[in-house]
Order: sequence, then structure tokens, then C-alpha cells
Amino acid sequence: MPESLKSAEAGHWGNDIRSDLHVAIEPRDSGGIEIGLESRVGLYYGSSILAQAGEVLDALGVKHAKVSIHDEGALPFVISARIEAAVKRAGLGDGKKSLPEKVALPQPSSRDRLRRSRLYLPGSEPKYFINAGLHGPDAVILDLEDSVHPAEKDAARVLVRNTLRAVDFGACERMVRINQLPLGLEDLAEVVPESPDLVLIPKVERPEQVGEVDRMIGQLKTRSKTDRPIWIMPILESALGIENAFFIAAVSPNVCALTIGLEDYTADLGVVKTAEGRESLYARNRVVNAAKAAGIQAIDSVFGDVADMDGLRRWGENSRAMGFEGMGCIHPGQIRVIHDAFAPSQTEIDKALKIVAAFEEAQQKGLGVVSLGSKMIDPPVVERAKKLVARAKQMGKA
Repeated sequence: MPESLKSAEAGHWGNDIRSDLHVAIEPRDSGGIEIGLESRVGLYYGSSILAQAGEVLDALGVKHAKVSIHDEGALPFVISARIEAAVKRAGLGDGKKSLPEKVALPQPSSRDRLRRSRLYLPGSEPKYFINAGLHGPDAVILDLEDSVHPAEKDAARVLVRNTLRAVDFGACERMVRINQLPLGLEDLAEVVPESPDLVLIPKVERPEQVGEVDRMIGQLKTRSKTDRPIWIMPILESALGIENAFFIAAVSPNVCALTIGLEDYTADLGVVKTAEGRESLYARNRVVNAAKAAGIQAIDSVFGDVADMDGLRRWGENSRAMGFEGMGCIHPGQIRVIHDAFAPSQTEIDKALKIVAAFEEAQQKGLGVVSLGSKMIDPPVVERAKKLVARAKQMGKA
């Protein structure tokens, strides 16, 4: 066997694992393909799993190997990803892919769509993918960065690629958080051809980093012959990133939102992250101001205590009051609370509708002054009311 080839494995199995499988491959010089399978659903799907494994190995150009599969209820797109990762770790299948059947792409994501909640899904854990859209977040994030062990980055990249191709997330915006550059460029090469709606760039400190990602996305889209928009959301996670916030926000028209990562930011400052957020108030204000100045959305960080719903609600309400339009979440149970926190109250909506109606009536009468009852309404108040009504309509509340 050539020195470049070696035994390798990918995936996970065991009593606590579900919707995944483990593949071990031993390349050989001859003897063809030998596949051994253990599966908790083998009685029903064993023959299908074996057939798919053979097809994947053939697509990757593997002619001689002993393959052992331990299946824990994996769906076909996961089976394909795990086999491909093991094959490439073994030194085989260079430049080849085994792509699952592709679901119809959703409508392209608009630059200013609702982004109240974005649910993080670890990119190496397929058990979270299938039902994520049922929880109703505005977006799902297939995460290749902090939630993935360094030794699993290559396998997660293939799995996320297949997930974008094969999983229908319904109305959710499909986001991918890549790794820090330069590793993140490898992530882009794998996932951009499958048209994610948005790419999050972690730990951005300079506009040049966003520019590099933007250029590569453009090149990969050209190569893939697609003109679907792929938006960019930089994550600011350091003091330097915060100080450069506006330049990062304004570097490309493909940047649609700016967000902050408070765990890394507070670590960079050397302070403790608190539930009240006093230590990050300056940074969060800077993010909002920079985003608004650049004409894009400001999105807040996650709230880490998944058991504290009252704290989450307070955080979300304060966040909205600061000018943020949404935040991240790490558990499905946080989604509804976040949506409620970022929604205008019925009293606010009713008042805004009256202001807009008074403005439109004044316009029809050719009046330059807008009044509501005994009060004069200044133009900035009218503009704010228009934005609130538009946002309420997006949420189905007006």
C-alpha cells in the first residue's frame, strides 16, 4: 500500500449518539470493496445503507478497501458525508465529491429580511439539523467554528456542505459560520457552491478580512455559475474589531449586518461577562452606531444562560431599545422569548399607525406640517413610525 494511504475513520457511534454513523476504512492494493455494517435499523435499511456506501465509494474512486460502518440512524446525506470524510483522511478521493440529492433551494434571502433570532447548530452534530426549522427561528447557523473540535473541522465541512444541499430548513435563512481566516477560506470553497444565504465571519478586526471573504465568495459563485446573493455578517469579538466597526460594516455592499461576540470580547478586555452587560455597553453601542451609519442591521450576541428566560427577555428588550434588530440563540427554547422581546407592543404599533396616517393625510392636503391631535409631529418621528410599522408588518403584527 502506498505510504500516502492509511487507515482512517470519521463520524461517531455509541449509545449516546443518534442520526450519525462511524466509518472506518482500510485501503488495500487488491481484493475489491469489502463492507461490514452494524446498524440499529439494519433490519429495515441495512441493504439500502450498503448500496449507498458502495455508490459513494465508487463516486470517490475507491476500488480496493475494507470498510466498517457502525450506523446510529444516519440519513443518506450524513452517510455520504461520513464516508467521504473517512476516504479523504485515508488519502483517497482527491478532488472528488459524493453529493447527495439536492432539495429545491428556497427563495433568495433579502438584504433586510427579519433576523430576530439565529439558532446555532454545531456543524459536526447531524442530530440537530433535521428538526431545526420546526422551532421557527428566523435563521439557522451551521457552525464550523467554536462548536467543532479542531480535529473534526474537515469532516464537519463536508457534513455542512451536504446539509445545505439536502436539508429543507423551511422559511429559515441558511447561515454558515466559517472558521477564522485562513482556515475559513477552505470552508468557503466547500460550502459556497451549495448557496448558503449568509456567511458569518468570526473574530473580524479589519475590513481587509471581510474583503478577502467577499472576493472569494464572488469567485466561487462565478465558478459555480450562480447569481444568488450570499450575504456577509462580520462578528466583532475584540477591542480592535469594535474600534474598526464602521469600516468593517461599510467595506462591501454584500455586508448586510454587523454583530458582536461577547464571550471573546470580554475575554479580550480581561473582564467578567455579566447578565447586565455593563462591561460591554460601549462595544454594543458602537456596533449599533456603526451598523446604522453603514445602512445595515445591528445584531446582538447570544444570551448564554438557557435556563434564565426572564434574564433573556430583559436582555432582548434592552437590546431592542439600543437599536439591535435581533440576537443569537443557542437553544430552541430561547426563540419565542427573543421574538417577543424584539416585537413592538400593540400600543407602539397603534401609535405609529396613527402617525403614519396623519402624515399621509397631510401629504394629500399639501400641508408641510403634520399634527396628531394637539401635537405637532416632527419628520424624524414620522420616519421612526414608518420603520416601526414596516417591521411590524414583517412580523405579521400590523
